[in-house]
This record gives sequence, structure tokens and C-alpha cells, in this order.
Amino acid sequence: MKALRPVSPERLALLAAVGLVLAFNLPFWQRLLDIVSPLDGHGLKMLGLAFALVTTFFYWVLLLLIWPRIGKPLLGLLLLATAAISYFMNQYGVLIDQDMVRNALQTDGAEVRDLLTVRMALTVLLLGVLPCWLIWRLPVAYRPGWRMLGRRLVQLGVASSVLVAIAAVGYQDFASLFRNHRELRFALTPLNYLQATSSYLRRVNAKAQPLQPIGLDAKAAPAHDKPRVLVLVVGETARADHFALNGYAQPTNPQLSRRSDIVNYPNTWSCGTETAVSVPCMFSALPREQFDTDRARHQENLLDVLQRAGLTVWWRDNNSGCKEVCNRVERDMRYDEQHPKYCKDGECFDEILIDGLPERLSQLKRDAVIVLHQKGSHGPAYYKRYPERFEQFKPVCRTSELQQCNREDIIHAFDNTILYTDFFLSEVIRTLEAQPNVDSSLVYLSDHGESLGENGMYLHATPYLLAPDAQKHIPMLAWFSPGWQRSSGLGLSCLQQQRQARYSQDNLFHSVLGLMGVSTALYQRELDMFAGCRTKSAPPAL
Repeated sequence: MKALRPVSPERLALLAAVGLVLAFNLPFWQRLLDIVSPLDGHGLKMLGLAFALVTTFFYWVLLLLIWPRIGKPLLGLLLLATAAISYFMNQYGVLIDQDMVRNALQTDGAEVRDLLTVRMALTVLLLGVLPCWLIWRLPVAYRPGWRMLGRRLVQLGVASSVLVAIAAVGYQDFASLFRNHRELRFALTPLNYLQATSSYLRRVNAKAQPLQPIGLDAKAAPAHDKPRVLVLVVGETARADHFALNGYAQPTNPQLSRRSDIVNYPNTWSCGTETAVSVPCMFSALPREQFDTDRARHQENLLDVLQRAGLTVWWRDNNSGCKEVCNRVERDMRYDEQHPKYCKDGECFDEILIDGLPERLSQLKRDAVIVLHQKGSHGPAYYKRYPERFEQFKPVCRTSELQQCNREDIIHAFDNTILYTDFFLSEVIRTLEAQPNVDSSLVYLSDHGESLGENGMYLHATPYLLAPDAQKHIPMLAWFSPGWQRSSGLGLSCLQQQRQARYSQDNLFHSVLGLMGVSTALYQRELDMFAGCRTKSAPPAL
């Protein structure tokens, strides 16, 4: 092969900057073109200035990185990482922020396998490996010592001057653009993931803080004739508007719809758009406006308060873990268990959460809260989330590369996951009804919703303020046994009358305290969604 002509490090930086802008930032330019029209003079000027601004800034940064010995390895790592990130942004329409990085780093092996596809490998090969190979072969002519440093300083000065000039010409337009369209900064690669990863690592590696106890005054209600058990089902990725109970046209809730004792809450909203935020938030005493994942990590939560009051607390998981919520209570992480009836290749259907539940219920001697954390409707491999007999809506998308599927087929696969959740919840209720030794109840809510191709967006984890309602509007429902209704004076007809009110995951903390009759100064009656329909066992506000 003919030897390549040597290039200066400055030219390599410029070529790399142009390549990053053109080859890796299609989502950024698509979003910008949705905002700024190239068909008028002002819009064309804005697009030209944006290209010059981003290219010059990338060039300025790369000038700081490309030095003898370290330049090629650093540039290679940057291209490989950016190729992978660019694939996910193009494929699923996602934006990259600190919460997305947290979500990615806390996922499990099964979810990672679903995302690894041939198309991803080809993208990384074409945009990452091939450029790395070319750069590795390309001779770079570094000047000796002070001459190299002097020229580099000159180039940095020129780039800085160009940036200042562009900013001066387009300041008003750019200030308005980025103020009103914050999503653009989450779409600009590699700045988005480098900044988000840096912020995430700084917070994770911050000085360790002691765990802050809460609810030290928590006291359980006086004993009833029977132990009372609340089964709290934490769903995954379910959308409220795909529940037939909420008016969806497809019969996704055939079993729950036949029950007259289900209280459905059609206007419920999540705290976050990904599990790593929503699950800690819903169990936290902090409302969404005050919630911070780092603060929550160093503060006890609802499960700690219930356990301190003397209740049995048990977490069963068929997902990627409890996001540290269940660290101090009994937990059963079943998602990686090889159970031949429910599991295959390290993944299990949600029915495994019911396996052994009757035996545990029959042994209860005191009030208990049992959390069942579903795999639910987790994408993109929706077709893997349910047994074959639940594939009622056809045809379905059978790949993780959702953009390769007809949108109707994606929705069919997703709706089958809701159909399976309908069956799962009905089975949990039947299991509770079969236990005469306890008074029982069930509360179900999803952690967040999901985008299914609307406006080219898939999956979830979009920054909350930018996320569509599909990722935030979640299903929620409750069921109470006749014995529970009698012992607590809970009026089912009253609950049905109040079900249309707007609720959120902020209500969960106080509603569970109220249901279990746990008294503590933390309890806020106005956030207890069941308080107005209960005549007994209401915990006093201490």
C-alpha cells in the first residue's frame, strides 16, 4: 500500500473536527433544521454560523489533545466512543445527559445484549474502527520542541479569535436559540456525553456522606385481627395511554377490565423518565421538585421507615436492581436466576415474582409490604418480555433495531407486554385472594413511560423538561380485599369518585404510610391519595 503523506497535527485536528461535525452529529443538525429554515437568508446565515462555531470549537479542543505519543490514542478513543453514542442517538432518537449516563451505567447484562446489534457493529466499524485505522497509519509531522508549541499557540489564538468573531456576529440569535431549545446541547456529540459523564463521575466520587436517617418517630398501627399485606408492584416502561382501562382502543387489559374492584388512576405522572431516577424518587420523602439522586442515595427512604416501624419489608426484583432503594431491607434479586419454567438465557418473565409468594404470605405474622419490581415493557426488545401465548397483537417487531420495523409492529409488540402485565397483576390479586390468613391490597404504578417512534423518538430517558408525555404519563391502579376495606374503613365507591384527580409518584410515600397506618411526622395527609376515603387507621401527623 502506498505510504500516506505526512500531515501536521493542526491539519489532523481540523480534519477530525470537520469529521465529527458532519459524520457524527446528524441528530443535532436534524433538530436544528426543524428550528431554523434554510430557505430564508436569516436561517441560512444561522446554519452557516452554527457550522463554523461548532467546527472551530471542536478544532480548538482537539488542538489541546493532539500531541506526540498521546494524540492518536486519544483521538482513536474519542472516535470509537462517539461512533457508538452516535448510533444510539440516530437509532432511538435519544438525547444524552447525566441521567442517561447514569441509566446506561446501571443497566444489566441482559439489557446490554438487547442493544448490541449487527447494525451497531457496522456503524462502529465504519465510523470508529476504520477512521482509527486510517489515523494510526497516517504519519503526523510534529515540529521539534518550542517550534511546535509556538505554532500550536498561534493556532489556538486564531481559533479563539474566530470563536469570538462568530459569537459577536450571532450572539443574540445563538443566545435565544440555546435558551429556548435546550435539547440542542444534549444532541451535540461528543460534547454531550463527555460533559454528562464528567458530571456523573464527579457526583459519584464526591466525598462520602453519612446516611441520613428519617422517620425516627415511626410507629406501626395497633395489631388487627389479621396481618395486613400491601403488594406494591413497580412496573417498567408502561404507558398510561396503552392501558385499555384508560380508554385505549386495543383490549390490553382483558382481565383487569372484568373486575369491578379495581380502582384505576388515569391521570398519574412519573418523577423521572428512567428507572435510575424514578424508582429512588417514588420511594423518597422528597417531592420531584426537590429530588436529587445523590441526596436520595444518602438518605433513608419509605422502606426504611416502614421497617423501623416494625413492618416486614421484602423486595423481589426481576429488573436491573432496586437502584439502592432496597439496600437495607430483605431482598430477593430473581432476575438472573435460571428457573426453567420462567427463565431463559439469564432473563425471566415476570411470573417468577409470584413463584414462592403464596408460601411467604402464609407465614406472615405481622403487617408487611412486599415490592415486586417488574421487567414489564422494557425495550427495545419488547417481543422478549412475554411468553408466546401472550402474542395476541400481530405482527410484531422482532429486533432491537426499532427503526427497521413498521411502527405498527413496534406498537403490537409493546401492547403484548401490557397484555402480559394485565395477566401478571391479575395473578398477583388471585394469589392474595387465596390467602385467608391476611387482609391484602395491591398498588401498581409504572416507573416511567416510553416513546414508540413519535417524532422519530424511541425508548425513554429524555431529559424531563424536554420529554414527551408518553415518557411521563404512567398507569396506576389499586385493589383492596374486602377484609382490608372493612379493617381500614376504606370506601371503594369513594375511591372511584376521586380517581380522576391528578396524582404523581410524589403521592406514593404518604399513601403507603397511610395505608399501613404508620404514624410519623413525615406523613402529609394532603399527599395521601387514599386518606379522604378511609375512616380507620389514619396515622396521626405527629
